Amino acid sequence: MTTTEKASSRERLLDAAADLFYRDGVSIGVEALCRAAGVSKRSMYQLFGSKDDVVAASLDRRAPVYEAMLLPDRDDTRSPRERILHVFEQLEAAAASPEYRGCPYVATAMEVKDPAHPASRAARRHKDVLTSFFRLEAAHGGASDPETLARQLTVVFDGSGARAVVQAQPLDGLAVTTAAALLDAGGVG
Repeated sequence: MTTTEKASSRERLLDAAADLFYRDGVSIGVEALCRAAGVSKRSMYQLFGSKDDVVAASLDRRAPVYEAMLLPDRDDTRSPRERILHVFEQLEAAAASPEYRGCPYVATAMEVKDPAHPASRAARRHKDVLTSFFRLEAAHGGASDPETLARQLTVVFDGSGARAVVQAQPLDGLAVTTAAALLDAGGVG
């Protein structure tokens, strides 16, 4: 197998994994995954040591797209408060879609359960990016305790996504108004 074939098989596998795991959960079988990707099981195991590694790598592959959808551009000149609320506005818009299945990182970590699982570690890394964004913006916005506020905002984000999935309905401004209340309480005007 050439390097180009490996890269192509790897990319197809990760793309199929990201779609299937998000839609159907990580319990989907290796055969179904390989069939969807158009690669053999042998190829999958040559590229990845285990299905667990595929799950983790698919989360890593999805991260830049997910972060670009949620986070404002680096050159966005809005206030820290507006930049934080942008994330919740994006969440609200995503949650209104019938294809929305919640945060892919929370969903995966909840499904695998084991905090030492490669996918749980990947999920934490990517959730930490969001919390770090909140912390930095909160500090720039004059928050009295940027660390706690960032963790609170992450809880609201994750809880809002979970609520949208459990209730099978849009958030209707709930995430944005809750985040705004936390920003007010934290001194970010």
